[in-house]
Amino acid sequence: MNKIRSDFPPDIKKFFTDLHRYLDEDLYFYGSVNRSDYFHGQSDIDVAIFTDNEYSLITKLQHFLHVKRDAFDKIVWKLDGLMIYGYKIKCDKHINSKCEIAIYNNVFKDKLLSEMKTYDNIPFHVAVLLFIIKTLYYTFPILNSKTYSYYKRLIFDDLYLRKKNTVFFLLKQDKNKINSI
Repeated sequence: MNKIRSDFPPDIKKFFTDLHRYLDEDLYFYGSVNRSDYFHGQSDIDVAIFTDNEYSLITKLQHFLHVKRDAFDKIVWKLDGLMIYGYKIKCDKHINSKCEIAIYNNVFKDKLLSEMKTYDNIPFHVAVLLFIIKTLYYTFPILNSKTYSYYKRLIFDDLYLRKKNTVFFLLKQDKNKINSI
């Protein structure tokens, strides 16, 4: 889960190797990047970083990525009755692929790693369904992003995991309000 894919292009490998060295924190890759339904250059590369001090890590990421503080969005996640808080940043501009880095406090590490691992090894029928909707979204752009996201959540949450009491919010920063304060 915290190993860089061997089949990543050299520039993406270098980015994550440099990031790991600079932050001196483990990078936990999760989601499709750990499965066979990962589409290079199209699927997201999802990374989680756990720390005792989120604000210090965000400052380090700001310097590494050359971004302002308002590039980070707040995450609020209700998972099995536990309220989890963190931050997310897109780093698509820094590598030639879609990428999101999530920052969480170590307090949530065990719970989140356990949750993330449930998405690593999926049954064959789930993999086939994901491959079909990803092909319809990435290769033959028949599905729009809203429909694709809906079906992906339906496959995972209803068909595979049967989750009912999980809620995830991404609170976007209003850059205009932040800059005017």
